[in-house]
Amino acid sequence: MCLAIPARVTELLADDMARISLDGVTKVVSVALVDDVRVGDYIVLHVGYALAKIDEAEAERTLALLREAASSLALAETAR
Repeated sequence: MCLAIPARVTELLADDMARISLDGVTKVVSVALVDDVRVGDYIVLHVGYALAKIDEAEAERTLALLREAASSLALAETAR
């Protein structure tokens, strides 16, 4: 199973690289596979590579669902 998550581009770097932020965690990733990436864009990220751009509303909905799933999992773990 593969997981790709939305992340916000905070800085464009040399050589088709960018710094992204995901809930305060920053990482340098490749944006070579996506055209016209700009600071502030949301990208779909998979193992260090941006696969596509995604609009902000969809990114926020997806991130909210991921947070909800993580919270539910944490509650289930503490109930054991």
